[in-house]
Amino acid sequence: MSFSSAGYQLQPVLPELVLAVGAMVLLMIGAYRGQGTTRLITTLAVCLLVLTGVLELWLPAGKLVTFGGSFIVDDFARFLKVLALIASAATLILSTEYLSQPSTRNFEFSILVLLSTLGMMVLISAGDLISLYLGLELMGLALYVVAASQRDNAKSSEAGLKYFVLGALSSGMLLYGASLIYGFTGTVSFAGIAAAATTGSIGIVFGLVFLLAGLCFKVSAVPFHMWTPDVYEGAPTPVTAFFASAPKVAALAVFTRATLTAFPGIVTQWQQILVFVAIASMALGSFAAIGQSNIKRLMAYSSIGHMGFALVGLAAGTVEGAQGVLVYIAIYVAMTLGTFSIILAMKRNGQAVEQISDFAGLSRTNPLLAFTFAMLLFSLAGVPPLAGFFGKWYVFVAAIKANLFTLAVIGVLTSVVGAFYYLSIVKVMYFDQPLTKLDPVRFELRTVLAVAGIFNIFFFAYPGPLVSVATAAAKSLF
Repeated sequence: MSFSSAGYQLQPVLPELVLAVGAMVLLMIGAYRGQGTTRLITTLAVCLLVLTGVLELWLPAGKLVTFGGSFIVDDFARFLKVLALIASAATLILSTEYLSQPSTRNFEFSILVLLSTLGMMVLISAGDLISLYLGLELMGLALYVVAASQRDNAKSSEAGLKYFVLGALSSGMLLYGASLIYGFTGTVSFAGIAAAATTGSIGIVFGLVFLLAGLCFKVSAVPFHMWTPDVYEGAPTPVTAFFASAPKVAALAVFTRATLTAFPGIVTQWQQILVFVAIASMALGSFAAIGQSNIKRLMAYSSIGHMGFALVGLAAGTVEGAQGVLVYIAIYVAMTLGTFSIILAMKRNGQAVEQISDFAGLSRTNPLLAFTFAMLLFSLAGVPPLAGFFGKWYVFVAAIKANLFTLAVIGVLTSVVGAFYYLSIVKVMYFDQPLTKLDPVRFELRTVLAVAGIFNIFFFAYPGPLVSVATAAAKSLF
């Protein structure tokens, strides 16, 4: 089947078109039927994300390009788009209880998640600087709104405002870098930039620094991480779960595609930047989390550290490195969604509890929940044979093969430091005196938790499918 308009093939953008039209239809239903349709719209939004994923996998194999090379669908894009769609759908499933409360019943939440996911899909397929920026802003604008979605909550409003101000600053830096790159290469397409940027001219390197600074903000890497703990703590927990999963996939995707396909001739220049950012993110994520008492703030520093580990693979600048990044982000999404489903399940007398001390004695009041959470924490720490260990294994091996020995050693040492604060939560659950019993865990939270838990615990038994798909996706970039 072939779709075309004004000479452009529309088949590669069919999933995005379906998602955009579907989001508009749901917006109309909500606008005409009112807030009573929140549950219906959330269910339809999840179905729409599943349909979009099926359409993405249905597209012909190989590399598809449209709009003059600005939109690329290859194995790399397919892998990460499906991952982003899974993360968004899981977030909406986790949000059902939050959206069923009278005070937070707003159908717009699901539609904003859909529009943000649309931005992520454009971002993942970006083949030039213009489509990169369009995707980034479409993703970001919806995120600013969902961060402040609890209008009567001062913390939520503060989180949205902080994210908006710092996001605008990062967008400005990224645009400035893009304009410098265009000025010194005469093109905005990644292929054209790669042909022009064979030597590290000072103008191109300056542009690259600003471009990477803007992208570092989106993955919350040091030194552009300052928004993360406040936004994670202030935003409603389902929103935090969304922030911690799907947008990270899209931002890492464009980080990987932009560096490897637009600047392959000046690897040594951007490699130095990524090595610094990776080390700083791993160190800060490991040490700053130790003193945290709020589980959401701890997860914020944890995500900063994990982005540092993912960038270790990218710093290698090789096929193995790109494969390591893809395996890592897939495992990271599973670990994060599982962890946030437990944080959402932590309720006493209908009130959410977010302090680490509230997990005291969980092993005696709810042994299965405590065991699953312990396994997810061990996985986040990188303890073998859980999935998190394999994520780190692939990025560290890629760094060693690229002779980045110092980076790999620092990565292992910061993993050990990070293990301390994950294990301290396990200690609270298993050795502290139990508090009053938690409320029963809702079915949708149990479902997401079961899938994430099984994936993390049994990944070692059958890692082949994920690794082979990630390898094919990584090779499509080179």
